[in-house]
Amino acid sequence: MSTEDDWASAMAEQTIEEVSAAELTELSDESGSVGADKENLDAILDIPVTISMEVGRSHISIRNLLQLNQGSVVELDRIAGEPLDVMVNGTLIAHGEVVVVNDKFGIRLTDVISQTERIKKLK
Repeated sequence: MSTEDDWASAMAEQTIEEVSAAELTELSDESGSVGADKENLDAILDIPVTISMEVGRSHISIRNLLQLNQGSVVELDRIAGEPLDVMVNGTLIAHGEVVVVNDKFGIRLTDVISQTERIKKLK
């Protein structure tokens, strides 16, 4: 039996019924049970996430990638002065601009995506 046959039979075993959508509750600004909400929030506050700032993107061929060396310039898809994207675990949460504080780079958030908009993008 070939590897392709094994893969095909494994895929055939999985059915669409096995996959179900997770139920998400709608966020609201109403203050319900404050104590229960605080306990729910406390449960996730120490979970580590990856935050990254994206200056821009570029698509290049592997041939051009291999030719890059010190001093090479890669053109990005953003205009100078355009806000950067702030991503948490790959999800856009805000836009911002680069600042320098004590000889270190930072980012000043200029526009934060609302929680409801972030949840809509997940669906």
